[in-house]
Amino acid sequence: MSLNILVTGGAGYIGSHICQLLTYKGYTPIVLDNLSTGFRKLVKYGDFIEGDTRDKKLLEQIFVKHDIVAVIHLAAYKSAPESILDPYKYYNNNVFGTNELLKTMVENNIKNFIFSSSAAIFGLVNDTGKITENCAKSPINPYGMSKLMVENILSDYDEAYDLKFTSLRYFNVMGSDSSLEIGDMDENNTNLLNSIFRAIGNKQEFKIYGENYETKDGSCIRDYIHVCDLAEAHILALEKQLQTNNSMKINLGNGNGFSVKEIVQTAKEVTSVDFKVAIEKKRQGDPAILVADSTLASKYLGWKGNFTDVEKQISHSWNWYKKLKNI
Repeated sequence: MSLNILVTGGAGYIGSHICQLLTYKGYTPIVLDNLSTGFRKLVKYGDFIEGDTRDKKLLEQIFVKHDIVAVIHLAAYKSAPESILDPYKYYNNNVFGTNELLKTMVENNIKNFIFSSSAAIFGLVNDTGKITENCAKSPINPYGMSKLMVENILSDYDEAYDLKFTSLRYFNVMGSDSSLEIGDMDENNTNLLNSIFRAIGNKQEFKIYGENYETKDGSCIRDYIHVCDLAEAHILALEKQLQTNNSMKINLGNGNGFSVKEIVQTAKEVTSVDFKVAIEKKRQGDPAILVADSTLASKYLGWKGNFTDVEKQISHSWNWYKKLKNI
């Protein structure tokens, strides 16, 4: 019999890929999304329920009706700059909403939770080496703080209520399902690749913020993970947790760093568009290098990225963007 998994935020970019893979693996995803940043069109697998994690009555109905055995929780606002301007929005949804969800899980004896955390919990990393799970955590914005607060809440729930969790700390996500069935539909997404594609679509300059960092070409270096590899990590984390009944906190990235200039050059090659680039001043709070140490993900989960080639990641994203824009 197929196990029912509640996926909050399942109508979003990452959530839709997780629901797709859950289905392929024989699970039944149940999607809960308020569609504030998600899209009904992306819900192609499992039942869809429009609603909010802060609606306790709705959560109770879902848990009883669908016999949920675990929750994969992605429902959160995720813009770091916006979180600085509107911290209430982030703490109310990301922290209070998660706490309501966890409380209702405990009351309904649901004890397995996979949490979408973020590398933003680490803040400014002074060490130029790879970031391990035990590196110091000093978020520099309410978004990162909201993720760290939930990780601390989860540890408390584990101790008090025996609720088991796996916290997956993502680095930078790119790519799309190669069949182009689903992808990133959020045009307000401010990540690097989406910004490049918008610059191409609008025939504008793409801005690089800073070229005097202590890196190989002066621009920031980041770690990129394909969304399908990220989805695979969630399924592995779910299965490991169901097997072992252990709680874990795990970094997720490819362990390889690429500079902004390298991504820009590769994007030009993939898209065959020689878009203009402008150099701007550094942005406050941007560390020079953020690269994950994913040793624990490999050893504990048996996870290995299948799409580590950044050119392939960009190509998959570009193919989806062209479909979305009818290019």
